[in-house]
Amino acid sequence: MSEKFRLHAFVCTNQRDPKKPRECCASKNALDVMTRLKRAAKAAGIHDVRVNKAGCLDRCEHGISCVVYPNGIWYTIPDDDKAIARIVEHLAEGKAADEFLMVD
Repeated sequence: MSEKFRLHAFVCTNQRDPKKPRECCASKNALDVMTRLKRAAKAAGIHDVRVNKAGCLDRCEHGISCVVYPNGIWYTIPDDDKAIARIVEHLAEGKAADEFLMVD
């Protein structure tokens, strides 16, 4: 049986109650970033990768959180087209976008 998706990218779009002390990805425009990432991957002709929103990935303090499986590569995605293009390159070619790797 063949796998439908070679990679799966989850982008946190979690929205916390503003009264809570922790940050959330939704307040950083995460849904729009996820949508642009998904559209850019599709425009690049990448059909064996799934990009979709996720609930809390528990790393919201690092910026918009994204994890790419099966390798478990974590990114902080800035809200800009250059960053999205670099993540798309990873999805296409498999080489991590080092400048956006999440640092704990």
